[in-house]
Amino acid sequence: MPQTESNPIELGTRAADFLLADAQGVLHKLADFDAKPALLVAFISNRCPFVVVIREQLAAFARDYAPKGLQVLAINANDHLEHPEETLARIGEESERFDYSFPYLKDASQQVAKAYGAACTPDFFLFGADRRLAYHGQFDDARPGNGRPVTGADLRAAVDTVLEGGRPAASQVPSIGCNIKWSAGNEPLWFPGAARAA
Repeated sequence: MPQTESNPIELGTRAADFLLADAQGVLHKLADFDAKPALLVAFISNRCPFVVVIREQLAAFARDYAPKGLQVLAINANDHLEHPEETLARIGEESERFDYSFPYLKDASQQVAKAYGAACTPDFFLFGADRRLAYHGQFDDARPGNGRPVTGADLRAAVDTVLEGGRPAASQVPSIGCNIKWSAGNEPLWFPGAARAA
């Protein structure tokens, strides 16, 4: 199974702004969540096996941490023309099926994914109250077929630390998943085989 690691992103990087719609047509922007002491931006997919294996626990994780002050939001940046299972309508179906209590948004232009430096699904960006990157690592060590339980242990530990006003350890295990399905000609420079200006 092809695997892509999350990009190395410098801790302390500020969260990029966005204006994206959910399946109900509601627009969401970064400032909507200013009152929350922690924000998790998760780039996910409806089809990637690495997301499929964790999605029920991701939903449970979000429900567990909402009362503690964590705002979760998910973004789907995959090319929906080549991959029709990633359309906005399918995002709405996925959100209902797995009882996502958080906004699940479509980044059709893929510009938000580029602004964050997202490379794979799942790709997790945890920001503290100052909206600076505190954690950019794996949910846990469960992978499709490896038999390890899906617990969200790594991300839960990081969120606990951030909510207590601390900083997660700088040594973080990258997330691993399917590469984001970039539209033809829209691949970022970090994507292998991306077209580069001469």
